[in-house]
Amino acid sequence: MNKTTVRISFEAEKLRAIHQYMKDETELQAELDTLLQALYEKHVPAPVREYIESRDKNVTDAPKRSTHPAASTGQSSPTADSGKA
Repeated sequence: MNKTTVRISFEAEKLRAIHQYMKDETELQAELDTLLQALYEKHVPAPVREYIESRDKNVTDAPKRSTHPAASTGQSSPTADSGKA
């Protein structure tokens, strides 16, 4: 599933204190992720969550289509050669 960035305002001194007492910044990120997941599960109805998860699964299971044009086969196009000699 695609991710997006969430921006929040928080008092700078309190954030510095969190960083000082946490082992590392990845721990803060992990806890914030856990809290957002809990909010999602609390507020989004189960049928909607199931729909979102099934849609995401269908996207990841679908064969990926190339965005590049097909390679040339070496044949000329019908408009490139009118057959006149």
